[in-house]
Amino acid sequence: MNTRLKFVLITVATVLAVGTTASLGFWQLSRAAQKQARQASMDTQGAKPPLTAFSLLAASDPTEVLHQRARLRGHWAPPNTMVFLENRPMAGRVGFVVVMPFILEGGRDALVVQRGWVPRGLDDRTRVPQIATAAGTVEIEGRMALPPSDLYALGAPTVGAIRQNLALPQFSVETGLKLLPLTLQQTGDSPEGLLRDWPVVNLGIEKNYGYAAQWFGMAALFSLLYLWFQIIRRFIGRPKDLTPDV
Repeated sequence: MNTRLKFVLITVATVLAVGTTASLGFWQLSRAAQKQARQASMDTQGAKPPLTAFSLLAASDPTEVLHQRARLRGHWAPPNTMVFLENRPMAGRVGFVVVMPFILEGGRDALVVQRGWVPRGLDDRTRVPQIATAAGTVEIEGRMALPPSDLYALGAPTVGAIRQNLALPQFSVETGLKLLPLTLQQTGDSPEGLLRDWPVVNLGIEKNYGYAAQWFGMAALFSLLYLWFQIIRRFIGRPKDLTPDV
């Protein structure tokens, strides 16, 4: 391979490498910008006045109130609708997240409430703790959230008090309740002894900036290597003109 062809091939390869890595860096920055916008939206939602049962039911799209605080009046569904989602960690331990439908005041709609977390008994994995549930009209506080994330499970959605996941459409049929597509993560003190140390939503923006820095660093490295080996060293190694002056 002659020197000129080799130089052309190296140049083309370098341009492709720099272009690809730089593009990936800008893509990571765009992802970070999108997440920043989502974070700003979540912060705005969290700063709004708390929802009431009336304003929640009046929302044209329930997902528009996601991450908003809520102070709801209503009554709990019958105790047999309480579900314990297993293998859910909190505060470094694994146990159950207790969920239960809450029938909103002024309507027939209901909302699944993530009431809190309880540890799992080590002596009997099929035993669930007794969770006190107030009768009559009560007021609860919390934050509007998506349903609990699904864990890997084989087969169809399970039924019973202990479950791996909660499928809202199936749960609606089971309970006979019209369930909203969101849930409420209940906050505040828990006289029932439930832990409510809900994790803060982390969008991982700093990871995108870290990946962007790595890609831009690689683009800069390719550029510097090309500049040194193909330009500077060629110029330094070029023989000087030894023709004497006339």
